[in-house]
Amino acid sequence: MSSFFIKGSKKYQVAKTGVKTSKRKGDADPAAKGKAKKQKAKYNEEISSDSDTESPIVPKKGQAKEDYDYDETPQEKKLRLAKLYLNQLKDQEEEKIENDSFETDLIAGRLQEELLEQKGKLQRFIAKDLLPPDASDIRLLRGHKLPITCLVISPDDKFIFSSAKDCSVIKWNVESGKKLHVIPGGRKGTEDRHVGHTAQVLCMSISSDSKYLATGDMNKLIMIWEAETCKHLYKFTGHKGPVSGLSFRRGTHDLYSASHDRSIKVWNVDENAYVETLFGHQDAITGLDCLSRERCVTAGGRDHSVRVWKIAEESQLVFHGHEGSIDCIQLINEEHMITGADDGSVCLWSVNKKKPLSTVKQAHGCHGDPGLKQPHWVAAVAALQNSDVVASGASGCSSNSQVQVWKCSPNYRGLEPLFNIPLIGFVNSLKFSHSGHFLVAGVGQEHRLGRWWRQKEARNGICIIPLKRKPTNQDEALTTE
Repeated sequence: MSSFFIKGSKKYQVAKTGVKTSKRKGDADPAAKGKAKKQKAKYNEEISSDSDTESPIVPKKGQAKEDYDYDETPQEKKLRLAKLYLNQLKDQEEEKIENDSFETDLIAGRLQEELLEQKGKLQRFIAKDLLPPDASDIRLLRGHKLPITCLVISPDDKFIFSSAKDCSVIKWNVESGKKLHVIPGGRKGTEDRHVGHTAQVLCMSISSDSKYLATGDMNKLIMIWEAETCKHLYKFTGHKGPVSGLSFRRGTHDLYSASHDRSIKVWNVDENAYVETLFGHQDAITGLDCLSRERCVTAGGRDHSVRVWKIAEESQLVFHGHEGSIDCIQLINEEHMITGADDGSVCLWSVNKKKPLSTVKQAHGCHGDPGLKQPHWVAAVAALQNSDVVASGASGCSSNSQVQVWKCSPNYRGLEPLFNIPLIGFVNSLKFSHSGHFLVAGVGQEHRLGRWWRQKEARNGICIIPLKRKPTNQDEALTTE
């Protein structure tokens, strides 16, 4: 039937055009012959497309990928997608292996650093990069009416808490230098109705999670505050003398306190509870510090001893080295510490040796007549934890008081002076920021423990001292660009 209609169509075309199809057999027009072959090929193509068997179509050179995907058979498309999926899985697995390898190296590095820190052998060498600050860069925050006695920096370095002989406590914003909260001091005899201290505050500490702030005063009291809002929470009583040292154990809310009554007490702030008391010093304790271990270190004032207290074992190690009253102490890491005394000396210690590893006598020079020279008292020390940088603050009757920054030699075998920062007044408290970007000094017209001398030209306040560092190679490249 189909061939009839095809022949009929040709006759119709001839009749319409008036052209004969051929004169004789084999004398076909070449153009018509080529046209007939194209029509035949088209016809054959139509027939093959209607057949039940499908043959794969190979894309021609330059053929678009979309056309190729469109002409794929279902089986070929499934195979191609499966291969694509497997390649994606392979790439993801390789990327995961690389990331896991990087994370493994990072975790291994951190674990090794934590292990060294726990053993007290971690020492980051920062001192070689420090530069003396410019006097114009030092900021003075004023708010206390009387000399500063103590201060702490929050773990995130955003806030400073300070106290003074005026019994007040102030929370400062480091960046802006503004006062955020003020806990006013009260007059003596108003303890029952005043929320706060009514006697000079000697010490303070903040927990490692910035939840609690603890302050201790001459009235034998320990106050616990909510660090964020400065809301009063608890009052701890039990010491029989002024509270001279406070420190939270890192990672916990266990609080250690020291007093002029020669005792160490342990408190649990979460439970608002007293735990135990330890005895051993023969004179008033003047300073206390601790890190993450269940132990603390104390300075024993005029009993000339430094002690390491092992709380769990209820035992102590006794160290001797200073000739005068040991007035301040600070841990550098779990195994090393620095102390200062009123004989003008600064000592570097290891908990494994009974004598100092290094002693610098007259660390801040002397004052007085040539024949009666007296060394400047060292009233405050600070340490940038797990590094080779420490600092000490001098107190004396002359106007050339200063903060001296020291470099600890490798393995903490010695102390070398780096640079000094001149300040006017008694340097009663010193703290490094946790990042090491600045140092904070509490300055006053009088010594924090008495009124032996007075410097009228000094200003009671907090000095924020930026710690400059030498530019790295990358910084130098950026500068030159």
